Parts: sequence; C-alpha cells; structure tokens
Amino acid sequence: MTPERAHAYQRVMQTLKEMGPNKLLGHEQERIRHAADNLISSRDLAQDIPAPAAMAAIERLCRALVHGARWEQAAALRLANDISQCGPTLLPDLRAA
Repeated sequence: MTPERAHAYQRVMQTLKEMGPNKLLGHEQERIRHAADNLISSRDLAQDIPAPAAMAAIERLCRALVHGARWEQAAALRLANDISQCGPTLLPDLRAA
C-alpha cells in the first residue's frame, strides 16, 4: 500500500464521520466502507473482482445521491474519487511483443 492510498482511505473515513447519519443511511455508509476496504486491500484490480464491483456500486450510489438532491455533485465526485484512489493504480500491460 502506498501513502497516497492510505491518505485516500483516511479521506473516505473522514467523509463518513462528517456526513454520517445526517446525510447517509446506514446501508449507504456500509456500502462506502465496504468499497474502501475492498480497494485498499486490493493488489491488482484486473484480478480482484470484488474491488471493481464495489467501485461500480459506489458510482451508482453517488449518482443516486445527486439525482435525489441529497448531495451536491462536487461532494459525490470527491467521494467517488477518494474511494477510487484507495485502490491500486492500473498499469498498462508491459509484455514484450
């Protein structure tokens, strides 16, 4: 794990603490934690099926929060970006031709 990933995870946890039950339902908070935990523990997104699935669930959640007028788009994008940054970076396939 890199320091950048650890900081992203901390930002997600801070968002949960700040927004908590005032802006997120219990199952929404759990979905966010689940995604961040899956991504922070992932070593390879191409081989780790739960991590990308969790990220897709977060993207759906963020869209629903914005469309339901519960969150501003900027806050939802920031959360999705922070969760994404919890995971490993996708590197291009560097196999020799």
